[in-house]
Amino acid sequence: MSVDSLMFWLWGVMIGYGVVMYVLSPRARTVGQFYAARDRSGREVGLGLLVGSIAITWLFAKSITNAANLGADFGIVGAVAYAGWYLSIPVAGVVIYDIRNRTQASSLSAFVAAKYGRLASLGFLIAILIRLFNEVWSNTAVVAAYFGASGTPEYYAAAVIFAVVTLAYSWRGGLRASVLTDALQSGLAVFLLVFVLGLVVPETGSTELVTSGDWALKAGVDLLLVGLLQSFSYPFHDPVLTDRGFIARPKKMLWGYLIAGVVAAVFIVLFGLIGVHAYLTGIEVGEDAPLRVAQVFGVAVLAGMSVLMMMSAGSTLDSTLNSFARATTQDLGGMVPDGQISEAVPLPKLASWIRQYDPLVVGRTVMAVTVVVGSVPLVAGAEILSATTVSGTMVLGLAPIFVLHRVESAGPWAFHLAFWPAVVAGVGVAAGWSPDWLVVGDGRYGSLLGVNLALTVLVVLGFFVGALLDQLQLRFRATKAGIVLAVGALLCAGSAGAEEQ
Repeated sequence: MSVDSLMFWLWGVMIGYGVVMYVLSPRARTVGQFYAARDRSGREVGLGLLVGSIAITWLFAKSITNAANLGADFGIVGAVAYAGWYLSIPVAGVVIYDIRNRTQASSLSAFVAAKYGRLASLGFLIAILIRLFNEVWSNTAVVAAYFGASGTPEYYAAAVIFAVVTLAYSWRGGLRASVLTDALQSGLAVFLLVFVLGLVVPETGSTELVTSGDWALKAGVDLLLVGLLQSFSYPFHDPVLTDRGFIARPKKMLWGYLIAGVVAAVFIVLFGLIGVHAYLTGIEVGEDAPLRVAQVFGVAVLAGMSVLMMMSAGSTLDSTLNSFARATTQDLGGMVPDGQISEAVPLPKLASWIRQYDPLVVGRTVMAVTVVVGSVPLVAGAEILSATTVSGTMVLGLAPIFVLHRVESAGPWAFHLAFWPAVVAGVGVAAGWSPDWLVVGDGRYGSLLGVNLALTVLVVLGFFVGALLDQLQLRFRATKAGIVLAVGALLCAGSAGAEEQ
C-alpha cells in the first residue's frame, strides 16, 4: 500500500466510521434515552454495557498516546506510571456509591450544591467544563496527526471532519447512542490490541518488554506517584467518567466501576508496550509514539493504528459531547432525566431560563457549540500530556471534598479552603512556577511530585479547617437565633404585663 493509497483509505475509514456509528445509534426521542442511556422501554443499561462503556471512555486516543510516549521514555515503568491514574475508576465508583446511598443526588454537581452551597457548585462546574473542553481538542488532535503534520490543511481537515461525524451520531442518540457504540468500540479495541501486540511482542520479546526500564524515582516512578495521588481527586472533575455513575442502580454501578478499572488499567499498560518497543529498539518517537512506531512497521500497520486511534478518540469525544449537554440541562438547568426539577443549581435565574426550552433541543445545541469552541486550541498547538498533569494538579482539592464527604460539619468553608488553593497552585504550575525546595528526587517529574505532595497536605488541612469554621458558624447562627428568640419572648412578656396593669 502506497502513501497515497493509505491516505485515500484513511479518509474512507473516517467517513465509513461516521456512517456506521450513525446507523447503529438509535434516535433518542425521550429525555431518559438522551441523558440516562435508557432503552425504548425505559430500562437502564446492563452490567456488561456499563463495564464496556466506562472502560472504553478512559481508553481514549490521548491516553494511548501518552502511555506509549512514556513507555518510549522509561520502558515498562512509563506505561505503568500512566496506568496509575486508572485507580481513579474504582475510587469514583466507591465514592459515588456511598453518595447515592446516603443522599438523593442525581449528579455530583447536585450533591456539591446541596452539601457545600451554590457558589461551591459553580466552582465545581467550571472545573469540569474546563476538563471537558480539553477532551475535545486533545482527542481530535491525535486523530488529525495521522492525516498530516500539525498546522497543515490535511491536519485541520481531518480534525474538522472527525469532529463533525462524531457530532452527527451523538446528536442523534445522546448517551444511549454513546453507550451502545462503546460496546462496538470495545470489541474493536480488543481486536486491535491483539493486532498491535502480535507485531510488538515477537519483534522484541515479552521478557524484554516487561523488564525494561528502571524502577527509580528519576526513571518514571515519580510520575507513577503523581498519578496515584491524583487518582483521589482526578475522577471527580471528569463527567465522562462520573456521569455513568448515575445511570444504573448503585450496586450494579459499583461492580461496573470496579471491573472496568481493572480492565482499563491492564489495557493501557498493554497499549503502552507500543512505546516500550520504541524504547528498546531506539525509534525516535517525538510527541506521538503510536504513529512513529506504526510508520516503522509499514503503511498497513499505520492504517490499523489509525483505526484504533479513531475508535478510541470517538468513544471519548461522543461521551464528552453528552457530558456537556448533561452539565447544561441538569447541572445548570436542574432538569433531571426522570422529568423532575431539581433546585440544587448554582445559578437559579440561569436555570429558569434553560427550563423554558426542550431539554433535547438544549442538549443538541450545546453539542454543536462544544465542537466549534472546543476545537480552537488545535490552532495553538497545546501539548496533550499537559492537559492531564496540569488539570490534575488544579483539582487536587476535590479529594477531601468527595472522599471525606461523610464529615458532617463540612460545608462551604470546607469546600473553598480545599478547592481554591489547588486551583491557584495549578495555574502556577502551568505558568512554570515551582519552588526548588519542593522537588522530590532528580527525575523529570520531581517538581510535579513535590507540588502534588505539598498540595495534598494543604488541601486536606484546608478542608478540616474549613469544616471547623462551618461548625463554628452554625453554632454562632444558632446562638444568635436563640438570643433573638429570648429577647422576643422577654419583649412579649413585658408587653403582656403592661397590658394587665
